[in-house]
Amino acid sequence: MKIVYFGTPEIASSQLEAIIAAGYEVAAVVTVPDKPAGRGKKIQSSDVKETALKHGLPILQPFSLKSQDFIDELSSYQADLFIVVAFRMLPEVVWSMPPMGTFNLHASLLPQYRGAAPINHAIINGEKETGLTTFLLDKEIDTGEIIMQEKVTIEERETAGTLHDKLMLLGNKVVVETIRMIEEGRVHSQSQESIIQRDNLQLKPAPKIFKEDCRIDWTKDAKSVYNFIRGLSPYPAAHTQLVSDNGETLDLKIYEVTLEEKTSVDEELYQVITDGKSYMKVVLKDFYISINFLQQAGKKAMPIADFLRGARINGKLRVVN
Repeated sequence: MKIVYFGTPEIASSQLEAIIAAGYEVAAVVTVPDKPAGRGKKIQSSDVKETALKHGLPILQPFSLKSQDFIDELSSYQADLFIVVAFRMLPEVVWSMPPMGTFNLHASLLPQYRGAAPINHAIINGEKETGLTTFLLDKEIDTGEIIMQEKVTIEERETAGTLHDKLMLLGNKVVVETIRMIEEGRVHSQSQESIIQRDNLQLKPAPKIFKEDCRIDWTKDAKSVYNFIRGLSPYPAAHTQLVSDNGETLDLKIYEVTLEEKTSVDEELYQVITDGKSYMKVVLKDFYISINFLQQAGKKAMPIADFLRGARINGKLRVVN
């Protein structure tokens, strides 16, 4: 069975390695074109391209997935199966090409959390579990028939980063098992619409997250703020601004926080309490949000003690809502 693999980031690179290790023939790899990145604007290749180069695999990097040159080159490999992990939406002329179909690995339990950021949104919404789904590509994004699913628990202090790594390892197993099911004719796919109707589901979307979506709203309850920060850590990162009573401001990205029981009911909401040495916490209605790891604009990320050691905080601070 010949496979063409589509993917871009680290998580997709991990699954490509698993497919190769399982002994399957990857006829070619499709990934994004190289692009300049970083301050020096050096040309950077995707993680999937680096993995393909290591294994000596043919690499396709089309600017347009609908170009005839790309379609012709892709069809020349006469692949039996296409696999898509963390890649762009494919046009029908591409995903309908292989005789065994095209399946995608998605980091949620579909039909919930369709979209570009399922890991982030699951944590932000306070979910206790999520998982992985393999499904056959269809005309609408993330709506095709489900092949298999695996569940994972979202731990109390889980971040988007730790959950990503957990799902990446599980994805290796899920992708290889899905290939085996297809190869052996054991697939009994299930439509997502039937699941929605059977369970009377209210669907929760997982749209792409932009910088303007990452500002912390401190007026929400502490648990929601806690989940929001975890769900955006380490990337794209929740951000906020502190202002002192003399007008100075600090722009911060917040990566790690904990919830603490309040010791006083008389403290002003949204003020920042600190000893200037080891802790800094924000007063909310029901809890303190204690900031443990953060990054000031223009500086490196660091533990709170290191930040306070170098920060020049004059006057009382409060968060900006």
